[in-house]
Amino acid sequence: MPPSPSTSSYTLAFALGALLVGCGPDPEPSAVDRVDRAAYEADLSAIVGPRSPGTPHWQVVQDLCADRFAALGFEVERHAYGTGTNVIGVRAGTTRPDERVVVSAHYDSVPECAGADDNGTGVAATLEAARVLSLQPHARTLVVACWDEEERGLTGSSAYAVRAKAAGDDIVLALVFEMIGYRSTEPNSQQSDAAIETVFPDAAEQIRANDYRGDFLLVINDETATAAVADLQATAERVGLPVVNISLLQPLTQSIAQLRRSDHASFWDVGYPAVMVTDTADFRNPHYHCPQNTSDALADLDLDFAVQNVKAVVGAAAAALDRE
Repeated sequence: MPPSPSTSSYTLAFALGALLVGCGPDPEPSAVDRVDRAAYEADLSAIVGPRSPGTPHWQVVQDLCADRFAALGFEVERHAYGTGTNVIGVRAGTTRPDERVVVSAHYDSVPECAGADDNGTGVAATLEAARVLSLQPHARTLVVACWDEEERGLTGSSAYAVRAKAAGDDIVLALVFEMIGYRSTEPNSQQSDAAIETVFPDAAEQIRANDYRGDFLLVINDETATAAVADLQATAERVGLPVVNISLLQPLTQSIAQLRRSDHASFWDVGYPAVMVTDTADFRNPHYHCPQNTSDALADLDLDFAVQNVKAVVGAAAAALDRE
């Protein structure tokens, strides 16, 4: 039998053992933590360029969406609905595969406009969200999509939403990126809308108290998506992103045109919960739709702000995919 250790050596051995027990492998990073600025910027740089439907770069970006979704392991469909083509990726959930969470953006631009913010920032965000959310299994099915013909009246997303409703698809949440890259910290760089201020005085006061700086993410949702917005706001707070939220009762989703200006409205129209995130477009960005021969260019954007926005939506999507 070996000799008993001294008190001091025993204490040291116990302390080292306790330390080693607590030094297991680092926990896996969350989807939010995996969002990568360099990857986002590379995709955005590849997307920027005039891409009205039928043009060569429109086809390039359509192919980018399809090829990327396939490479990430999604089942890919080029949804040809008559006048355009959506690109849709589906990754089945493990325990609730019939329930779907959609993350999306439109990939077309207005004619002769580089469309860096509108909506290159949203397409690059969708690609990055697809990447980080595909790195682990989820209870619900993840759908990622690049919509066509948004600039022609939400045509592509409407074709998908109507088809999904007719098929009985259970879409529990649709998240839509719509221009997320323009930020200004200058006072009075953010315009507002008197009619919207009247209906949503709390949001109006938040903007006013910030001296009308265009440095926040605007989140617009219907009342059935409030849980997702709470998740988004929690992630936004964690990454230091200011958020202004406008939450509509169901009847208002049809009546306030300024709050229906992207593909989320297609989901509202058939009764699906939907959220749009945006830098507020022409209420802040003077290059919106390339007025007077100006360009909606990559150089105009704040990519750190865009990546914060991606992280906020990824946090909401991850929570929705696995919420009990």
